[in-house]
Amino acid sequence: MTATKPTLFTSLSPALLHLYDLSNAVVVIIDVFRATSTIASALANGARCVVPVDTVPKAVELGKQLNGIAAGERDGKIADGLQHGNSPLEYHTDFVGDRVLVLTTTNGTRLLQMALDNNADTIITGSFPNLGAVCSFLRRTGKNVVLACAGWKDRYNLEDTLFAGAVIDAVENDFTIHCDSSLTAVSLYRSMKDDLLAHAPTFTHYHRLVERFGLIEDIRFCLTPDVANVLPVYREGKLVREE
Repeated sequence: MTATKPTLFTSLSPALLHLYDLSNAVVVIIDVFRATSTIASALANGARCVVPVDTVPKAVELGKQLNGIAAGERDGKIADGLQHGNSPLEYHTDFVGDRVLVLTTTNGTRLLQMALDNNADTIITGSFPNLGAVCSFLRRTGKNVVLACAGWKDRYNLEDTLFAGAVIDAVENDFTIHCDSSLTAVSLYRSMKDDLLAHAPTFTHYHRLVERFGLIEDIRFCLTPDVANVLPVYREGKLVREE
């Protein structure tokens, strides 16, 4: 008798997350530009943990309480009241090593809170810089999976969908996938995977970050597989590196 494979679904927007059963699933929070890329970068460079919060005042307060780095963005720029933003390149070892990063972002940290509110069993974060670690974990656990795209203020975006497609491309033989959003994601990824950076100027969020703020190196990092190949797992209010 053939063992039943776990299922895999893709939620293309936070506004759709409530449609999926998260109670027995690994939820992968995906915010490629840039929250989940920054989380991977910080933990790969030695941060003790990343504490995701949903508001700037909470980030400021917790940063002081924990003697950590309070950081975050709103609409792509450093949030008012904070000195550090959401660039994965900012969190090098000399700065973030053995420190706590308290992070608030427009889309990614909000989606993580939504997953918690919807009784997610296990929460991890993923982006191209830690693609390999994410895929290895999903194969290993044998649980159902929901790939949760942060999008932009509840709207669909390309880069998060492409990462979902990259995960599916790597793990599809290990899961049962009857989900049109997953099929769309993997088809899109396969059409662009040979040079994601070359396609990036067509992405709406690319224009927000590059044309307004000149963050092309951030974009390059966020689309490069396995340059911060650690697995951030949410435990007791913080994201820690799975060893």
